[in-house]
Amino acid sequence: MAAADLAVGKWDLENSENFDEYMKELGVGFATRLIGNKAKPRQEISIDNGEWTIKTSTSLSGTEIKFKPGVPFQEKTMDGRNVTSTCTIDGNKLIQNQKAEKDKLDSNIVRDFKKDSFLMTLTAGKVTCTREYKKVN
Repeated sequence: MAAADLAVGKWDLENSENFDEYMKELGVGFATRLIGNKAKPRQEISIDNGEWTIKTSTSLSGTEIKFKPGVPFQEKTMDGRNVTSTCTIDGNKLIQNQKAEKDKLDSNIVRDFKKDSFLMTLTAGKVTCTREYKKVN
């Protein structure tokens, strides 16, 4: 199945590995990392006329991105970075490339969708983090 067929719905974080190291690599400050490591985000994904919306929320904050695959857009990440993102689809994967401001690291985020879960792999520099999400019924 294609990513668009699998992605729509609500997803809760179930497991996270190496997230603190990923945030450190991106230059995220200590206090923000503490909050980020404790957060259990929910991602709500919808698609309307080819435009994707991903709402990410925690008990403290949230973000929303809207995009059409292949079209660059401006994004302010939950940790406050300003990036230019471009999302593409490859089979059941949604691949998001974040181009950072000058003198900052770029990041790559891959969401690999299955029927009831997705694995999110985040890479910055030499650091990779994985986060497993389960579909909410």
